[in-house]
Amino acid sequence: MQLFDFEYALSAIPAIAKGVPLSLAIAVVGFVIGSIFGLVLALCRIYKILFFYQVATLYISFFRGIPVLVQIFLAYYGIPLVLRYFNQKYGLNIDISNISAIYFMYLVYSLYCAAYLSEIFRSAILSIDKGQLEASYSIGLSTLQALYLIILPQGLLVALPNILNFFILLIKETSLVFAASVPEIMGVATLEADRSSKFLEVYIIAALFYWGISSILEKVFGILEKKIARYKKIVGAK
Repeated sequence: MQLFDFEYALSAIPAIAKGVPLSLAIAVVGFVIGSIFGLVLALCRIYKILFFYQVATLYISFFRGIPVLVQIFLAYYGIPLVLRYFNQKYGLNIDISNISAIYFMYLVYSLYCAAYLSEIFRSAILSIDKGQLEASYSIGLSTLQALYLIILPQGLLVALPNILNFFILLIKETSLVFAASVPEIMGVATLEADRSSKFLEVYIIAALFYWGISSILEKVFGILEKKIARYKKIVGAK
């Protein structure tokens, strides 16, 4: 009995590679939308905007306290059930049966990213000296102008290492969407393993894909962080 079929493993690479674009798409869409929403949540908590402060706090606690896999099931299976209930009770005719599962995943990962990124943004913004905001007021800037021109750019520089590390983590978290039959890396690998019964070979190839993507991103982000560190030194020297 052969433990590992190298020939089959090599032949499976093109099939599993087809899932890479979808894995990256889920991560990028979730990250971009989550960043925007997360920043809004962070500002609501920092400035304690009445009703929105409580909502933001509850939202962050909920999505940080529930595994991503559970969130996927709640969206993929729960939303259609809720809509079906309202359709029957109120005579509505909302049909989402033709909506691809990938859009549910975009929603889930956007909400998930927003909860985690909001805390990264909040801690970074709070790390900026309050004196800079007061100095902004002294030269006639409004709070929004001070945030946009002075506080947020500095806060993002502080948060950048954590943001980049979170994105790498997010790439790996996309592996869970196979549970909703989305053909990303793990989804394709699972189908291939079920078809061929070569589970060890297929999942090792899938693991190497995730490792390769993570390693490339780590190198790219490392270069970016060094450039930003040099920029900070130059600005600091001035």
